[in-house]
Amino acid sequence: MGRRRDQCLERHVKIIFIVVSIIFCRTVWAQIRYSISEEQNDGAAVGNVAKDLGIDHKTLKERGFRIVSTSGESMFSVNQNDGVLNVNGKLDREEVCERSTPCLIHLKIALENPLEIHYVTVDVIDVNDHGPRFPEQEKHLEISETVLPGARFQLQAARDPDSGSNSVQTYKLSHTDYFRIEIIDRDEDGKAPVLVLQKPLDREITKSMKLQMTALDGGRPPKSGTMDIVIDVLDINDNAPDFTKATYTVTLNENAHVGTVALRVNATDLDEGQNGEVVYSLGHNVNYKLRKLFDVNPITGEIIVTGLLDFEIKDKYQIDIQASDKGIVPLTTDQIITIKIADINDNPPQIEVTSFSSAIPEDSKPGTTVALISVSDLDSEINGRVTCSFPEDIPFKLMPSSQENTYSLVTTSSLDRETISCYDITLEAKDAGQPPLSSVKSITVQVSDVNDNSPEFSFSPYAFYVMENNAPGKNLFSVSASDKDTGENSVVSYQIWRDGVENKYTSFININSENGEIYALKSFDFETVKTFQFQVVATDSGTPSLSSNVTVNVFILDQNDNVPVILYPVSANGSAEGVEEIPHNVNAGHLVTKVRAYDADIGYNGWLLFSLQEVSDHSLFSLDRYTGQIRTLRSFTETDEAQHKLLILVKDNGNVSLSATATVILKVVEPKEAIAATDVKNAVRDEEETDVTFYLIITLGSVSVLFVISIIFLTVMQCSKSTVYSSKYLQDTNYDGTMCHSIQYRSGDKRYMLVGPRMSIGSTIVSNGNTLVIPDRRRRDSGEVRNVKV
Repeated sequence: MGRRRDQCLERHVKIIFIVVSIIFCRTVWAQIRYSISEEQNDGAAVGNVAKDLGIDHKTLKERGFRIVSTSGESMFSVNQNDGVLNVNGKLDREEVCERSTPCLIHLKIALENPLEIHYVTVDVIDVNDHGPRFPEQEKHLEISETVLPGARFQLQAARDPDSGSNSVQTYKLSHTDYFRIEIIDRDEDGKAPVLVLQKPLDREITKSMKLQMTALDGGRPPKSGTMDIVIDVLDINDNAPDFTKATYTVTLNENAHVGTVALRVNATDLDEGQNGEVVYSLGHNVNYKLRKLFDVNPITGEIIVTGLLDFEIKDKYQIDIQASDKGIVPLTTDQIITIKIADINDNPPQIEVTSFSSAIPEDSKPGTTVALISVSDLDSEINGRVTCSFPEDIPFKLMPSSQENTYSLVTTSSLDRETISCYDITLEAKDAGQPPLSSVKSITVQVSDVNDNSPEFSFSPYAFYVMENNAPGKNLFSVSASDKDTGENSVVSYQIWRDGVENKYTSFININSENGEIYALKSFDFETVKTFQFQVVATDSGTPSLSSNVTVNVFILDQNDNVPVILYPVSANGSAEGVEEIPHNVNAGHLVTKVRAYDADIGYNGWLLFSLQEVSDHSLFSLDRYTGQIRTLRSFTETDEAQHKLLILVKDNGNVSLSATATVILKVVEPKEAIAATDVKNAVRDEEETDVTFYLIITLGSVSVLFVISIIFLTVMQCSKSTVYSSKYLQDTNYDGTMCHSIQYRSGDKRYMLVGPRMSIGSTIVSNGNTLVIPDRRRRDSGEVRNVKV
């Protein structure tokens, strides 16, 4: 291209020169050509232009000899003294003309007076001063192993700035069986190398190779340049993964923890990159049950336990493991692995109870079968051998049956529901593994009731204290009986025992058949009856029914319901009024008379006190508070009246006292009259006193005997419970035999006194509901209390 451009420029210059010459008719021109080798030093002479043009060198300065316009003006200069064309600086053809051949430099030299234009062409001749050079020192090629022989791979040509024969002439390749070099001539672009495949490539044999290509020019001697060719053989997915072992077998204990690595498979692939990366998975024919138990790590090939392994369910697994590469079209290989499960003692024995009778009658005979029991163990061999047992302190035993691991639970002795109504039997089954495992099962055997127990009363006999004058039809007390049986067998009904024997008291006593409450159909009178007894029968509802009876002793308690009766004085008309005559000469302290009274009540209710309500002269007579004796306080005087009236009040000591009055008229007479009257009265009085005394003795004796009997009965009854009670409350060594010795007790808001020969003054019975509590004052400090159920 550069040479054509210069030729075109030269033609244009010639045309312009001709046109100017014609116009001015004075211009002269000429053309000279020189040749010079490149690499000349500065100032080297190219040629003598003036001489070659026939111009006198002496006129060069005058005529302005110079280079006016050329493409290479800077590379040359003319000497105006001798007209020689010299090299201006070092001349390098490759720098001036690059690759143009030939390398021509056109100069235009001008002279004036007359004007002359001359053209000078300098041909720069090439020398072999450059060697071939490749654009890059190393060339990388990637060639697939699937490329067939004959395939061509264009390589970049080497460049040599020199021209002609000094440029690149040929290429050589280092020794290889796989490639050869072909050279293509591209005219101006020179010769280019082509790499030709001679033999198929196999990446698995040769992954890469390094060749050296040499470019040579035509110089003498030739110069050369080299380039390394690195060929990477590209892989194709032509190799399937291959497992390193032909078989994989492993043994795992059952119940291996989730996450346990069973084994690790390994497969290799001769390919590289994605084609050689192996991933693992479960085969397509692995069912969903196996997939719940095992999984495979896709990267490492580890077979991992993901579920619960149980020897009793399955003792061996065969799993299809697939190894696959990551090629575009992946290749796969399957491998069967075997996992054997080893049995461990991980299953406790199982106890199964069949034909179980939850309730058994208490009268069952020994040897009665209660239940059939079977034991089993899912483990094998010694781990599955089971024995069964239970505690020996119960009336049952296990009887082995003809079938293995089957037992009968039978009774060994008689049962008593009232002693033990329920048996919680803990069965234990233990296997023979190491360590042994066991399991327990509890069964409850209820002992059903039969009517084998009679009702039992809370007390036997019963003793109840009932206040006289009770309201008819009102509940007095109750008896209670219990039955150790259950259900209907324990339902108790009550009735009064009337066996045909005459008992006037049972006729007005009634009982509630359901709760044992006892009622009286009429009121009791202590003065009429002090105590009586009857029997109550308690019957259960069993079939046949059983019954028992109890004696009930009833003691009637006195109430202050009797007014004191004046026994003396008593007038003929029955009024309590009498007349006594007193000698005038009696001294102080003389017994004038004695007021006698009687109260049918006992205790404080029958303890009478005497007092003077009215008296004519308080200084003359006195009345003994306890005995009713009237005595003189002093001797009579002349001034004393001859007749005195005394009104005497007799009252008992009940809570609400009852009283009676007696009037005694005392007449003061002369001693003789008094003696006569006294004798007569004394005779009558002695007779009356004898009768009264007799009746009093009988009455008090009867009361005392009845009371002693009651106390003895209570003592005997309480001795059956505590001997301490009998000695503590029923004796009193301080008894002095007077009527004042009594027992006080309260019932509700009332206070009563019970008199008896073995009771001391101040002993008290306190009623609380239906219970009488008798504290002994002699042992008050010890806090001992006697309870009597009423």
